[in-house]
Amino acid sequence: MVIASELREGMIVRIQGQTYKVLEVEAKAGAAKMGGVVKTKLINVRGGRTWEPHFRPQERLEELEIERHVLEFLYVQDDTCTFMRPDTYEQVEVPSAILGPGERFLEPGMQLPVEFFENEPIAVVFPEIAEVRVAETAPAVHSQQDGAWKEATLENGLAIHVPLFIAPGETVRVDVKTGRYLERIRTERKRSA
Repeated sequence: MVIASELREGMIVRIQGQTYKVLEVEAKAGAAKMGGVVKTKLINVRGGRTWEPHFRPQERLEELEIERHVLEFLYVQDDTCTFMRPDTYEQVEVPSAILGPGERFLEPGMQLPVEFFENEPIAVVFPEIAEVRVAETAPAVHSQQDGAWKEATLENGLAIHVPLFIAPGETVRVDVKTGRYLERIRTERKRSA
């Protein structure tokens, strides 16, 4: 058992017979005689629906144990992503709905932690930031105009907005959850001696 004020992102809990993964937690202290509240954003691990319940800080919830295995991504077919256990070569099919926005950043051979509950995959843990090459965009423009953006298509097919100085072929860092540009990766140029 865990009390609501101890909930953390990534935990798995059972509420009214349903299994949920904690996506977000925000605890708000109460004033005077008013008790605080714990706001949460949960996702049903079986159905994929999100729910945003509020709990009293001392409310008890059933915490469930999950297993985590690092699997190698192989390929996508229809609405299923196939991963492989590197030690046993067993293939595991994960519904695309579980992956969320991170699916756009999958590359064959990529190794990612996959969370299991009762031998069923319930989540794939992506890094927060991905490095991706820009496939197409307008030529780079070096202007004095700050905050100006242009459309760019990344190698994974994702269309994002980048600053005007980004050129095709450059590598950029992108927030995996939001798909937003963060920064350009600068490549070291060799200096002649």
